[in-house]
Amino acid sequence: QVQLVESGGGLVQTGDSLRLSCAASGRTFRSYTMGWFRQTPGKEREFVAAISVNGGSTRYGDSVKGRFTISRDNAKNTVYLQMNSLKPEDTAVYYCAADVAPMMASTIRPGQYDYWGQGTQVTVSS
Repeated sequence: QVQLVESGGGLVQTGDSLRLSCAASGRTFRSYTMGWFRQTPGKEREFVAAISVNGGSTRYGDSVKGRFTISRDNAKNTVYLQMNSLKPEDTAVYYCAADVAPMMASTIRPGQYDYWGQGTQVTVSS
């Protein structure tokens, strides 16, 4: 089992950058596919990005391609989400998640993931 704790959220202005971190407990972090999702009230959880166990493969949601970058440091049990050129529509609670399966087509689906963090709020003002 793994516990995930997100940090780095906050209030920023349009065009600003922010980096989210997700710290994982346990010695098996390096064996999990990691993902970031986001959610706003009344909407389904949206796929943002995912990264394979060794960091060699990444995937992004269409709305964040070219602006967000996911990375991981297995030595630190941490996955990051660098968010650049933020827009008001990026405002959401951001969650990190861990999947025991390798990256696959269903990696973009919330139901694929086994463990979730509590979320961190990101608010982008116009």
